[in-house]
Amino acid sequence: MRIIDILDTKKVTVSCELFPPHHGSELDKASSIVKDTAAFCPSFISVTYNAGGGANNHTVRLADEVQNICGITALAHITCISASKNTVMSVLQKLQALGIENILALRGDLADDQTKSYGPYRYASKLIEDIQEYGGFCIGGACYPEGHPEAQSLQQDIESLKIKADCGCSFLTTQMFFDNNILYNFMFRLLKNGVNIPVIAGIMPVTNGKQISRICKLSGTALPPRFRAIVDKFAQDPIAMNQAGVAYASEQIIDLIANGVNNIHIYTMNKPDIAGRIISNLSGIFK
Repeated sequence: MRIIDILDTKKVTVSCELFPPHHGSELDKASSIVKDTAAFCPSFISVTYNAGGGANNHTVRLADEVQNICGITALAHITCISASKNTVMSVLQKLQALGIENILALRGDLADDQTKSYGPYRYASKLIEDIQEYGGFCIGGACYPEGHPEAQSLQQDIESLKIKADCGCSFLTTQMFFDNNILYNFMFRLLKNGVNIPVIAGIMPVTNGKQISRICKLSGTALPPRFRAIVDKFAQDPIAMNQAGVAYASEQIIDLIANGVNNIHIYTMNKPDIAGRIISNLSGIFK
């Protein structure tokens, strides 16, 4: 099923994300994670793409398991920062042959051992344009409610999102955020600038205090005082931090849905139990 059709139902949707292993020897464990995540019957499951792509990428295989073995709509990520057009076309052919019709088109980050070489895809909008021209896919893109870390301003970033939408992007999934007011302001600015495609709110349950510094560095995400107080209090107590992180994410989601944001994406970090607890906590709200 095309994700835009899932979103157009106007019902509450809950999706999850998982990432493939870097080594084939870990595929059995990854398959188990797929099955455990699918057991919660999310609206769809997205499968990330390794930094820099590469020959050992298992995105297609896990997306196949999600959709054709577990029966859950799959959203396959494609990153393009160092990809050739032939590589992208090859991935599209494989996905199409498997009946996978949803792609999250991303610029992505270079792998640690790669030099800064962009190839034909400097920006995700060009990738979106090529996928749209190839045909047969529902295309999503990423957005940053606080502005992309490399953008000169939030306004410039929103203008880039308008280009993505014009190139064929049907929906956007946000980077994680911890203050819902930031998302509400961002969505208002999108509409004001003529970007009226659906936005899926990306929620990260932070269950480990050590995650925080890396998360903020990668995404430019600000920590509201209330959340910072939780981390300061519970970071050294793994059980308490786990419970507090799930509770905070659950409260975020309740507030989002109460304010009309019906599409929720949970960054599970390959921990199906975390998604399961949130979905269980909010079973009456997610109906």
